[in-house]
Amino acid sequence: MDPIFHRTSIRQFQNKEVEPEKIQKLLRAGMQAPSAVNQQPWEFYVVQNKEMLKKLSQTSPYAGCAKNAPLAIVIVSRDDCILPDYQDIDCAIATESIMLEADLLGLGSVMLGIAPLQERMDTVGKLLGLSEHQHAFTILPVGYPVKVDPQKDRYDEGKVHFID
Repeated sequence: MDPIFHRTSIRQFQNKEVEPEKIQKLLRAGMQAPSAVNQQPWEFYVVQNKEMLKKLSQTSPYAGCAKNAPLAIVIVSRDDCILPDYQDIDCAIATESIMLEADLLGLGSVMLGIAPLQERMDTVGKLLGLSEHQHAFTILPVGYPVKVDPQKDRYDEGKVHFID
């Protein structure tokens, strides 16, 4: 469980490319995530083009850090799946898997919310040329962190309830 207790959101990246084999491991981690009835309603767009990263960084007031990342993985859901009501949950689990793998590989990442805000989803969808059955879920900038701050302990006993 070390990555769970080590991973933090990283918004500043070194000017260093991420190796193709590490990108492959990130994608494999995302696709290994569990999903409702194993529907795997996701697709992953790996963006390394600097102009496209700049455009993605302008899709939300909080996405500015994507501009200086060496890459971003845009997680996209498909509504042509078995249980479309669960597609965003499934994509969230895949996102977390990628973020944990990134930490294990010495990389940093941050989840930039796109869904469920339709305007952001439409803007990212147009940038990527998504079909009507695909929906932008999140932008995940990835790279080597400039620095890593220690994670804060978030355990709150008051939020735990045992039912005997």
